[in-house]
Amino acid sequence: AALVHQHNNGFNTLSAQLGYQCINRGRFIAKLQSGHAAVALSTQVVVMLLAEVSPRWRAWGWSRIVLGSRSLRGAAGLRFAKVMGSGFEGGFGLRPSMSRQGVFALFDTEAAADDFIHHSAVVSTYRTRCGEFCVAKLRAWSCRGTWDGVALGTSGGPQALSPDGPDGPDCSDGPVAALTRASIRLPKAWFFWRMAPAAQASLALAPGCRLAAGLGEAPLLRQATFSVWDSVQAMDAYARSGAHLRAIQAAQRHGYFSESMFVRFTPLSLQGTWQGVRHG
Repeated sequence: AALVHQHNNGFNTLSAQLGYQCINRGRFIAKLQSGHAAVALSTQVVVMLLAEVSPRWRAWGWSRIVLGSRSLRGAAGLRFAKVMGSGFEGGFGLRPSMSRQGVFALFDTEAAADDFIHHSAVVSTYRTRCGEFCVAKLRAWSCRGTWDGVALGTSGGPQALSPDGPDGPDCSDGPVAALTRASIRLPKAWFFWRMAPAAQASLALAPGCRLAAGLGEAPLLRQATFSVWDSVQAMDAYARSGAHLRAIQAAQRHGYFSESMFVRFTPLSLQGTWQGVRHG
């Protein structure tokens, strides 16, 4: 399937940069394997905003977290949103950041996501009040689990059924993004956080990781990780080995989470600066 997308105001796409094509606006019809009938695939698009609030605007930044999704109320086409804090320097540890935060916003269509990015007061204010600002536009092609009971629609069909097999469309020639989030059971929190430092260290050194951010809705118990990778292979090499694999196996074996969600995305665009690295 071909990806054909134009961006206003010089908003560059990773797809154009790397010359790969994966998804045709999310409205193509796929014939599933094993003789399944054709199904219409999701048009939903996610906007992930990462920001480091400037010192003079720290109180404003904290008010965004307190207000949560209410600060995005009224955005056209918005289905679901979270405003989250971050670990120190955008990492994953217990020490919170006083300045870094993230916004996750799910929209019905790409047009609604574009309007939010380019014209909303929310994004405009973040741009002017943050020393670092990075925004990704993403289309999910695989989603397992839920976030507050909400599952993302995918371009690979329900639960990542697709004409390319159980892991979704063949995006192996281009970048991929991932979001992992979990609600940690209180009795399991100590066990979870005991394993976090090693997994964080291995992520920081993982080949092919372009961007990584540790985010959280609430201290200790509602955590998320967002990352962007050169390829599916690079992401899988990290996810299926070392400290991260051990942490995932322990979580599954001992029931660390009351709810979790793992999503893989095709990055439609990525622009801005995060942890000193310029993207787009």
